[in-house]
Amino acid sequence: MSRFRSLWQASLDATKKALTWNVEDLMPPTERLIFNFNSREELKKWHLYSDSEYGGSSSASLEFMDEGNGLKGVFSGNLSLDVAEGSKWNISRSGFCGMRSKKFDGFIDLDAYDTIALKLKGDGRSYISTIYTENWVNSPGQMEDNSWQAFVFVPKDNWYIARIPLARYLPTWRGNVIDASMEMNQSRILGMSLSVNAGGGIPGARSGPGDFKVELDWIKAFRTQ
Repeated sequence: MSRFRSLWQASLDATKKALTWNVEDLMPPTERLIFNFNSREELKKWHLYSDSEYGGSSSASLEFMDEGNGLKGVFSGNLSLDVAEGSKWNISRSGFCGMRSKKFDGFIDLDAYDTIALKLKGDGRSYISTIYTENWVNSPGQMEDNSWQAFVFVPKDNWYIARIPLARYLPTWRGNVIDASMEMNQSRILGMSLSVNAGGGIPGARSGPGDFKVELDWIKAFRTQ
């Protein structure tokens, strides 16, 4: 009888564990950390790009600093509208810099979340948050990842959590919004980027050539509904 009771208890414990796992699987945490910017190793997950790759003169750096309340990443540089003479690239515009994450090991699934949040301290400029997803269009000649973009206004000199509903991200192709009915493949996120342009952006935000600087603490996904 004792042996039967032990077997029954072990079976009950296993069932409880299985039920707990299923509940957590169906109802994930309300927030998920995607990126931290608190160490040199974390910054190695990103690489920089700018118009200088195509004959422009903009420059950018990604470093980390200690503000006294922990290490933070600093994305900064200079936006220039100048184009080098004799460049082999026939670029139509210059004045942009960005930081893009290296591709995830596979992909991450954000299907259970509806908002991307970034904790930032900036310079009053408008930045662009980009999400890269697996290309499910499969159109001939388009081998690049699908990209989805939304503006992020970063107030000057104060830490700020920018919350962007995923529904606000628009499909883009090389920086231009695609006039097509597409749905983001949230279950197969390949990477992200943060960029800044000398022109355009949110009305009232600082714009034009010159220095830029934004400090970064983290990027998270939230489930608000």
